[in-house]
Amino acid sequence: QVHLVESGGGLVQPGGSLRLSCAASGNIDSMYDMAWYRQAPGKQRELVAQIRRDDSTYYADSGKGRFTIFRDNANKNTIYLRMNNLKPEDPAIFLCTTATLDGRNYWGQGTQVTVSS
Repeated sequence: QVHLVESGGGLVQPGGSLRLSCAASGNIDSMYDMAWYRQAPGKQRELVAQIRRDDSTYYADSGKGRFTIFRDNANKNTIYLRMNNLKPEDPAIFLCTTATLDGRNYWGQGTQVTVSS
């Protein structure tokens, strides 16, 4: 089992920035990829960014140039999502997920991001 806890969401004005955190615990040796997804009301959950075991990254078009996914240098089981220039279309619950070597996926509870003036 892997347990994921997100934090860092909140209310920000358009053009503002947030940094989300995701801390993993439990059977962390079984993890390989970690990723951020988001889910807005009435919309499907969508991939935002992914970081692989070798620290290579992937970004969905929605976040390219604005979002950065990275790993904590001191604690490799914590990842972040730095979001700059947040837009009115960005509000959602942001969820952290990991895939494990035995083919399972784990999800955190999510953190709410609201963009409003």
